[in-house]
Amino acid sequence: MEDFGRYIEGIGRRKRASARVRIYPANTGNGAFVVNGKPVDEYFPRLGDFAVLSGPLADAELLSKMDVTVLVHGGGITGQTDAVRLGLARALVKYDQEMRGLLRENGHLSRDPRVKERKKPGLKRARKAPTYTKR
Repeated sequence: MEDFGRYIEGIGRRKRASARVRIYPANTGNGAFVVNGKPVDEYFPRLGDFAVLSGPLADAELLSKMDVTVLVHGGGITGQTDAVRLGLARALVKYDQEMRGLLRENGHLSRDPRVKERKKPGLKRARKAPTYTKR
C-alpha cells in the first residue's frame, strides 16, 4: 500500500450503466457510502442491492473502514448496481494489489459483456424477421 492522496478511483460499466467510484482510504473513514449525492439505501432501496454493491468491501473486510462516493448514470437499477460493484472492486485493486486474487475469486472483477444488440435493416428487431410468405 502506498499514499494515494485524497481518493482512489475505479470505473465500472454494465449494459448502458457507467459508474465512477471513489474510495477514501484515509484513517478518517467511517463507512459512509454515497451514490449521486444520496445515501446508498435511499438511492438503491431494493432488498439485496446493498449486499451486491458492498460485496468487494465485505470480502476485503473493509466495509466500515472506508468512505465511498459514486457517480452513476445510464441503464437500469441492476445495471447500475453491477457497474458500482465492478468500479469498487477496481478501485480496491488500485488501493492494494494483494486483493486482486480474492476479488477475482469471488467474481467481483469480471465485467459482464452483455449489451443490447442493435436493430438490423430489414428485420423487426435485432434478430426477428418478418413472417415469410410464399405468395
